[in-house]
Amino acid sequence: MRLLALETSTEYCSCAILTDSGMIELVEHAGQRHSALLLPMVERLLAQAGTSVAQLDGIAFGAGPGSFTGLRIGCSVAQGLALAGDLPVVPVVTLEALAEDSGSKHVLACLDARMGELYIAAYRMAEGLWQASIAPQIADPQALPPLAGLWAGRGSGFAVQSEALSQAYRFEHIDAQAFPRARAVAVLGGRALAAGAGVDAGSAGPLYLRDKVALDVREQAAARAARKAA
Repeated sequence: MRLLALETSTEYCSCAILTDSGMIELVEHAGQRHSALLLPMVERLLAQAGTSVAQLDGIAFGAGPGSFTGLRIGCSVAQGLALAGDLPVVPVVTLEALAEDSGSKHVLACLDARMGELYIAAYRMAEGLWQASIAPQIADPQALPPLAGLWAGRGSGFAVQSEALSQAYRFEHIDAQAFPRARAVAVLGGRALAAGAGVDAGSAGPLYLRDKVALDVREQAAARAARKAA
């Protein structure tokens, strides 16, 4: 199998190729430059791997949750490449990618969703597959879903809401710097593709857990007042 994987859900931009002989990955801190960086990175990666889009078996991408703009860029590039090569596409949940890359078998993955909220999911490894103890969702840090047990915490959510998360759950260790990477998307995507879970390019889309991306003027004023009162 030769699978190309893209991950653009955070401020990092990464792409990877998974083949029978191993994995090659490129990672850059993109900020807001995903649209300028991603395709040149893919071209470098394909050249480094000595392959082409036509020789791939599929394309996986980090479908979300995450940055709306980043997700749209990753999805669009995956769709364009898949259409050009007549390839199946595999959307991969970014929170599950955080779990896959952890080295642990019980992971609470959490990303900063902005607007005072968190993207959160909890996974346990069972028989080689991740099982969700908390399905991916958007959560208020003061009303987190219940979860028993001891967990590995991963993701940017711990950098902004560490106190709330530590009060709600028990952790064996926490990595607030962890971010979803293409290498994990490739592993999960390859597993899904082998199981026949690929879709056509037109059916692939980002996973949006929130319809609204910004506070309106009234809500911004209320948020400022609340911060002052705190």
